[in-house]
Amino acid sequence: MAHDGKKLGIKSWSAEDRPREKLLDKGPQSLTNAELLAILIGSGSKEFNALDLAKAVLNRVDNQIQHLGALSVKQLTAIKGIGNAKAVSIAAALELGRRRKDEQGESKLKIRNSQDAYEFIFPFLADAKQERFMVILLNRSNQVIKKVDISLGGVSGTLVDPKIVFHTALEELSSAIVLCHNHPSGNIKPSQADLDITSKICNGAKLFDIAVLDHLIFTNDKFFSFADEGLL
Repeated sequence: MAHDGKKLGIKSWSAEDRPREKLLDKGPQSLTNAELLAILIGSGSKEFNALDLAKAVLNRVDNQIQHLGALSVKQLTAIKGIGNAKAVSIAAALELGRRRKDEQGESKLKIRNSQDAYEFIFPFLADAKQERFMVILLNRSNQVIKKVDISLGGVSGTLVDPKIVFHTALEELSSAIVLCHNHPSGNIKPSQADLDITSKICNGAKLFDIAVLDHLIFTNDKFFSFADEGLL
C-alpha cells in the first residue's frame, strides 16, 4: 500500500486486513503463509512492513515452507530488513513446529510402506547439508516408538556403527527398524558402502529377532527404498 509515495505500515490497514486481527477474528487457518510469518516477524523496517519482509523470506526459499527450516539465523539475517531478533523468532517457531510433528508422529504413526517412512522422516532430513543416518524404531504393530540419530558426517558420507544401531533398538525393545540416511548431493543411487552397511545390519538384526523393514536413501524431493527395489 502506498500513499504520497510512502509505504504505509500494517497498523494503517483496515482491521480485517491486518494479520493479527485476522487471526483473532477468523483463526490461524484463514491466514496465508506470508501473514503467519509476518506475525512472527512482528514489525517492519524503515523500508518494508512486516508482510513485505515475510514475503521476502518466503521468496528466499521459493515459497516452499519445508525448506524454510533449513535457513540458519545467519542466512535469515542476510535478508534485508531481518535482524537477529526477527531471525531468532522465525527459527524458534520452526523448531517448535518440528518438535510438535515429532511428538505427534512418534505417538501414533504406523509405518505401512516406504512412503510412510519417507513422509515421517522428511522434516528431520530435509535440506540437511551433511549426511545424517537415522533409525526409526517400531513395535510389533509397526507403530513408531521413536526416531534416533545414529551418526552425522560430512557432505559425502557418514560412518555407521551397527553396534549402536542394535543397542538403540534393544534399549527400546524394538521389533522392527527402518534405516534412513540422506544424500546431500541429490543422488539417490546407493553406494557400495550403503549396500555393505545394509547387509551387515540385516544379518546382525536376525540374531536379535529384529526385522529390518527398509533402508531409505533420502533427498529433498525423492527417495530410494531398498525394500521396494528388492535389496533386503
